[in-house]
Amino acid sequence: MKKLILSALISTVVPMPSAAQETAAPPASATDVSTAIAKMYPTLVRIHVVMEEGSNGRMKKQQGSGSGAIISPDGYVITNHHVAGRGTRFLCTLSNREEVDAHLVGTDALSDLAVIKLDLSTRRNPDEPLAVANFGDSDALKVGDTVLAMGCPGGLSQSITRGIVANTAMIVPRNRISMTLDGEKVGELVRWIGHDAVIFGGNSGGPLVNLDGEIIGINEVGIASLGGAIPSNLAKDVAKELIDKGYVTRGWIGLETQPLLRSTRDAKGVLVADVWEESPAAKAGIEAGDYITAFGGEELPDCHAPEDLPIFNAMVLGSEPGSEVVLAGLRDGKPMEWKVTVEVREPNLDKESEARGWGLTVRDLTKVSALERRRDDTSGVLIDTVRKGGASSQGKPALRSDDIILSLNGEPIGSVEAFESFTAKFTAELDEPAPVLVEFERGDENLVTVIEVGPEIDPQRPRTADKPWLGAAIQVITDDLAKALGVAGKKGVRVSSVAPDSPAGRAGLKEGDLLLKLDGRVINARRPEDAGVLPELIRAYPVDAKVEFTGLRDGEPLTIEVQLESRPQPQDSIDEFEDDRFEFTVAGLNDEQRREAELGAAAGGVTVGKVEASGWAALGGLIAGDILLSVNGEPIDSLDTFRQTLLGFRQSKPRSVVFFVQRGPRTHYVEIEPWW
Repeated sequence: MKKLILSALISTVVPMPSAAQETAAPPASATDVSTAIAKMYPTLVRIHVVMEEGSNGRMKKQQGSGSGAIISPDGYVITNHHVAGRGTRFLCTLSNREEVDAHLVGTDALSDLAVIKLDLSTRRNPDEPLAVANFGDSDALKVGDTVLAMGCPGGLSQSITRGIVANTAMIVPRNRISMTLDGEKVGELVRWIGHDAVIFGGNSGGPLVNLDGEIIGINEVGIASLGGAIPSNLAKDVAKELIDKGYVTRGWIGLETQPLLRSTRDAKGVLVADVWEESPAAKAGIEAGDYITAFGGEELPDCHAPEDLPIFNAMVLGSEPGSEVVLAGLRDGKPMEWKVTVEVREPNLDKESEARGWGLTVRDLTKVSALERRRDDTSGVLIDTVRKGGASSQGKPALRSDDIILSLNGEPIGSVEAFESFTAKFTAELDEPAPVLVEFERGDENLVTVIEVGPEIDPQRPRTADKPWLGAAIQVITDDLAKALGVAGKKGVRVSSVAPDSPAGRAGLKEGDLLLKLDGRVINARRPEDAGVLPELIRAYPVDAKVEFTGLRDGEPLTIEVQLESRPQPQDSIDEFEDDRFEFTVAGLNDEQRREAELGAAAGGVTVGKVEASGWAALGGLIAGDILLSVNGEPIDSLDTFRQTLLGFRQSKPRSVVFFVQRGPRTHYVEIEPWW
C-alpha cells in the first residue's frame, strides 16, 4: 500500500536530540548489518490486498500492496491499518516467493496497526516452520542508532535500506496538515521514530529493525526525506490485543487537550481545550481552561509542545473502562481534583456499508460522531455518500451526505441493521421500485422525502422492424477509380469485404467484385457520398427476396443471385444479465459478433457488456467486449446457463472463478477471486 507521504506540504523536518537522549552507538559494521538481515529477512511478507471504501454511493474496490512481518509461529503478521484495515482479500508473498492466502484478524485505526493471519493450509508445505520476528525495546533507541527499513517498496520483492534514527518522538508539525485514518487522528497516540533509511510506497507496514535483528518500529509515513515508524512497544501491545480479541479496548473521558500557551509561563501539565457534553469529564466538573497535572496519581510532564500530548493521551486511552480515576490540576491557580469514571472509547467513525438499491453508503453513529453533530444519542443512520443518478438522489428533496435517516414509512430506524432489515422486507416481493417515506435530519432541520426503492427495471426495448441484409461492405466506384479499373464511365460499387455465413457469402460474392446493376437497374453511385445508395436499394426489398447482381469479376462479366435474409439481431435487443456480485453485465452473442469472433452458430459464449469500475470483474481484468467461452472449465452454452452458474457460486463460494476469454483474435484466462 502507498505509504502516507506528507512531503508535498511539509518542506523540512529538522530533528534534534533532547538533552536527555544518550550518545548513539558506534557506526555499524557490515557484519552487524548482515546478522540483523539474516534474522529478519525470512520473516518479511509482501501483502497484496483488495480493499473497499465508500465513494459515490458504492463500496468501491481497489488493489494495493504493503509490507508486514511474521510475529508468531502460527502465521500472524503485523502491518498497518491503512494497508489491511479495509481489506477483503489478501494474498501474501513470503521471502521465498511462496504465495499464501491470509485473512484480517483485527485492525486499529488510531495506532494505524493491523494484524492478518496466514492460511497455512495454502502453503506448498503446510508443516514447514515459519521464520518469526521478535520485538525489541523501542524506548532504548537513541538518536544516531543504525536502523534498517525492511519491506516491499512499490509492491516489489522484499528489500532493505539502511539509515540512522533521526528523532525518537516525531509528530506532524503544528498547523501544517491534518492526518486522519477512518476518522481517527494520526499522531494523537503515536510519536514516530524518525529515520533516514529510505522508504517508498509499499514499505508501509514493514518493520524498522535494529542491529540485533529485532522489530523496533513499524514503518508508516514519509515526511520530507524522513520515514516515520510506530514504536515497537506500542505495536507489540496492540498486536497482542488484536490477536486475543480482534479489537483494542481503550478508555474515554471526553476531553481534548492542547499544549500550554506560551503566554502562561507558570502553567503546569496540559491545558484542557474542550469538554464534551454529558461526558465523564463534564460530569466530573472539568472545564475548558483547566490544567491537568496528574492522572491516576501519576504526575504529567509539562506539555510545552505537541510532541508531549501523546503522553497524556496514552494514559487516558490505556485506562480501564468502568474504573474510577482521580485527576489533579489547577483552575485559576487553585488546586483541583476530579473523580472521573472511564467509559469505553468508541471509534470516531463506524465502518460504512452499501445500500445498493438506495444508491447510498451508510454508517451507524458512534458516540463521538453523534456529539460532533450535537445529538443526544446515536439513534439513526448516517448517510456517508450518495450515488449521482441513484434512487436517493432523485428524491425531492434529495438525500445528501451527512443526513441522518430517522424513520422509513413511519417505522423508527435506529441503526444500519434496522435499515437493512426494513429494506429487505420492503423489497422482497417487489417487481419494480416503490415509494418509501423517509424522515431524516439535516443539521437542525427535520425533513421528509419520498424515495423509490426496489429492483431496477430495464426499460422494454422496442424490437426493430426486420430489414433485409446483404452481408457485404462496399465502396463507391468513383470516376477516378472507374478509369483505374478499366471501366471508365461506369457507375456502381466495389465489394470491399464479405461477412462469412451471410447472404453475400453464401451466394459467392467476393472482395473486388464490381456490382453495376441490381435486378437490371444501374446502381447510381459515382461519388463517395453515394455510399448509401446500394444499402437503400436493398432495404426496399422484402426480407426474403432473391435479387440479381450483374457486374464484373477480374474483368469478366459476372451475374450472381443472392437470397436476402433478416438483418442479425442488434446487440442491444439481446437479453442481458447483470451480476451484482461479480459486478458486470453479460449478454448473449448475436450472429454478427459470432462472425467477427469466428465462432460457429453452434458455439456457445456470452459477451461482456458493462464492467463496474473497481468491481471484482474489473479487478480480475475483464473489459467490455470480452467474449466468455467457459467458466471453471465448463463451456458456456447459453446466457441462461451462465446466469445459473454465476448464481450457483453464491452457494458454493469458490475461492476463485476462472473465465476463458476471447479478446479480439487472442484467448487467455482471467482469474477472479470474489469475497463472498
